Amino acid sequence: MHPMLINAVKAARRAGGIINRASQDVGSLKIHSKTYNDFVSEVDHACEQAIIETLKEAYPDHGFLGEETGKTGMDAEHIWIIDPLDGTTNFLHGFPQYAVSIACMSQGQLTQAVVYDPTRNDLFTATKGRGAFLNDKRIRVSNRSKLQESLIGTGFPFRDFKHLDTYMGMFKDMVKKTSGIRRPGAAALDLAYVAAGWLDGFWEINLSAWDIAAGGLLIQEAGGIVGDFEGNETWLDTGNIVAGNPKVFAQMLQTLEPHLTEELRSNYQAQK
Repeated sequence: MHPMLINAVKAARRAGGIINRASQDVGSLKIHSKTYNDFVSEVDHACEQAIIETLKEAYPDHGFLGEETGKTGMDAEHIWIIDPLDGTTNFLHGFPQYAVSIACMSQGQLTQAVVYDPTRNDLFTATKGRGAFLNDKRIRVSNRSKLQESLIGTGFPFRDFKHLDTYMGMFKDMVKKTSGIRRPGAAALDLAYVAAGWLDGFWEINLSAWDIAAGGLLIQEAGGIVGDFEGNETWLDTGNIVAGNPKVFAQMLQTLEPHLTEELRSNYQAQK
């Protein structure tokens, strides 16, 4: 395992311990609403602090982009992209689908990824060029070739409803053209499940970099493709993401294309 990945795993497991302890008494936690339907608990803050402390100890000159603490040292050669608790709403309801997500970007390229599910003790890891793993066993995306036979993950708009009508159009077509749609509520885990071949694809509008950075690299290293709604590379910047095994990915793009507004196209994002 790459030394940077070893430290990321150490940080993720430390955060996972905090989450598991807190899950025993969720009712006593202090919870704040960042924006409409977007909650943050003291657990999110404690986890992010633990992750950053662990990584800073090993790499004092690295930068950080965290969901709760924002940007620090963004001109550094290596930047850690952190979601300390992806699926906070699930966690607060005792719904056991949430994860720690940590990625490293080195000179503009995603190079390390950890998605850790503390409930199941599932550890998804990847290093660029070295493959993707679940609990140290190599994983690959599924080999299904037809969208009609595929199980697809997604996320509903929950914070910003600007694209809700567009999303509902996409959803209606996807429901008809797949064997099923799943929305468990933690994008980092959804993407890890695509990497493991448990889901055949995934799409969502307007996510944040910390939701998708680690999961995106997992999929690429597991033989899948990640792109925006036109299959281009803007997905990490825009949060508009489509992912899947190569055959399903192409069919998903075709299904979503008729619903794209100007704002969801790559060239619009490039002009921003």
